Amino acid sequence: MHAAKAEPLTPIPYQAVTLSDSFWSARAATNREVTLPVELKNLRDTGRLDVWKMEWRPGMPNTPHPFWDSDLAKWIEAAAYSLATHPNPELEREIDRAVTRMEKAQLDDGYLNSYYQLVEPGKRWTNLALMHELYCAGHLIEAAVAYASATGKKRFLDVMRRYAQHIAGTFGRGVGQRRGYPGHEEIELALVKLYRATGERQYLDLAAYFIDERGVEPHYFIQEALERGESLPFSEEYFQAHQPVREQREAVGHAVRALYLYSGMADVAAETGDSTLLDACRRLWTSLTERRMYITGGIGSTASNEGFTSDYHLPNEAAYAETCASIALVFFAHRMLAIDPQGKYGDAMERALYNGVLSGVSLDGKRFFYVNPLAVRPNEERHGGEFGTVSRQEWFGCACCPPNVARLLASLGQYFYGVRPGACFIHLYGQSEARFDMEGVPVVVKQRTQYPWDGRIRVSVEPDATCAFTLALRIPGWCRNASVKVNGRTEALADLMKNGYAHITRTWNKRDVLELELPMPVERMRAHPRVRHDMGRIALQRGPIVYCLEEADNGANLDRIVLPRSAPIRTMQKRILGGIVALKTEGWEIPEKGWKEGLYTSSEPLRRPCHVVAIPYALWDNRKPGEMQVWIREE
Repeated sequence: MHAAKAEPLTPIPYQAVTLSDSFWSARAATNREVTLPVELKNLRDTGRLDVWKMEWRPGMPNTPHPFWDSDLAKWIEAAAYSLATHPNPELEREIDRAVTRMEKAQLDDGYLNSYYQLVEPGKRWTNLALMHELYCAGHLIEAAVAYASATGKKRFLDVMRRYAQHIAGTFGRGVGQRRGYPGHEEIELALVKLYRATGERQYLDLAAYFIDERGVEPHYFIQEALERGESLPFSEEYFQAHQPVREQREAVGHAVRALYLYSGMADVAAETGDSTLLDACRRLWTSLTERRMYITGGIGSTASNEGFTSDYHLPNEAAYAETCASIALVFFAHRMLAIDPQGKYGDAMERALYNGVLSGVSLDGKRFFYVNPLAVRPNEERHGGEFGTVSRQEWFGCACCPPNVARLLASLGQYFYGVRPGACFIHLYGQSEARFDMEGVPVVVKQRTQYPWDGRIRVSVEPDATCAFTLALRIPGWCRNASVKVNGRTEALADLMKNGYAHITRTWNKRDVLELELPMPVERMRAHPRVRHDMGRIALQRGPIVYCLEEADNGANLDRIVLPRSAPIRTMQKRILGGIVALKTEGWEIPEKGWKEGLYTSSEPLRRPCHVVAIPYALWDNRKPGEMQVWIREE
């Protein structure tokens, strides 16, 4: 007899979670007070905001771009999350003005896309593979759902429901419908959000259609290219359209497209109970995280397709690792956690958040990374173009990453906790307070901690009345010696563990306190032997933080630094970069001075001792441009 399947988790909404630590709350405040205004100015200066006045004509500056709508949409979504916790009348009026323009611009049949309405009005829905109509629609839907939730205003939501109705009538297997699906996935997960917000099943069905139709023969992208008299410039793997999704076993193609697709697949599987779709998600998760992910949670190893190549191909200097891809990994991991709470999903989510995502925005909130390499030599050519730069930029022509980071940071609280009948799960640690109901009893869970710099976490459970339930604490995969006390009594952790979480079941009272110890020794991480770029090298990690060497601390030519295996690595508190725990050790380097003329020699090179300082990878290039390196030579 099989045990009954546990109910999925529901994330505790970001509005019910207050972050109060010096780490995330500071970044969230900067996001709210600096990044949102900076991005709004850039949206206005580049024409992305005013395009909805529908006044642009050929020959005018700021020609609308096919995915401008998504840039504004992500900013509105980020601003909506901010408004829900920190009301701002002027910010709200700014969004209302944009919504009014969109409402007036919407065509009678519900269609809404600034590029196709202004630049190519006769060609809508003719190039799903390469253009971004459905992608933009998805981001606008997400923004509308977030704004309605934050403010109670339904006008934007109604606009997008009309657009979704138009899309549902255009695509499908019915007579006169197109058998198409998006070239850049995103609308799938957005439609599930719209379904959850409205309760209208047609939106879930449309999301399922887009997922089920993908990769079915005859392949739609090839057909539509032939209709245009063109050929498809990318392989179908680039679009994850080479096979039906249930047959796919490897993460391939454009990384952001892939991870948005997988997130939508997880959403549809959760809502419909489709076990074959969930099995595909699990296979793709394994491919992604066990063979194609950087130690920073970066995803996508090459610029040529902005995505995946082959197993274990993880070059450092050439790494693409787009910020949006790490953000999409957080989305996918969070959805898998809700369906099947396992520590491996929480571990990957945490790794991406603290490293690959947070690197995407500067400490002052004004500058951004699009790509996130693991080694940088500023004087050596990289990819070229705006995405190949080796310092943070104020904006990009393709500006998907800045507002994506903003919306994640503005809604970060929702990733910390999840609940289901009889249980509350803590996925992430940080000083915070979460409010939820358990079997009708209001409960507050508080964390007191200096995480991620310190692994001591005090969790108080404060139900309004005595209440029995399970509190499940994720024990991170990086922690080797965790311990937990309940009201001062040490528990046998091994007896509590299930799928990476310590399950503590009891009747909780207002004065109950847990003390979780997650020791954080500095670890020398080594890559799989097939990752040839990292052979003979180590990466330094402490807790969830991956470290790097930066020229500002160690001088240039970082590849000359070698760490002896016996060298102890110490932690030190530093006031730089907002206050961090840095790492310090002793190594040696091969100096250029004394090298004889010529490229090569048979002589043993000179060696000299050197001090080595490492800082969190996410914080590099916040002082001055220079070299950076994650993987360090080891003696």
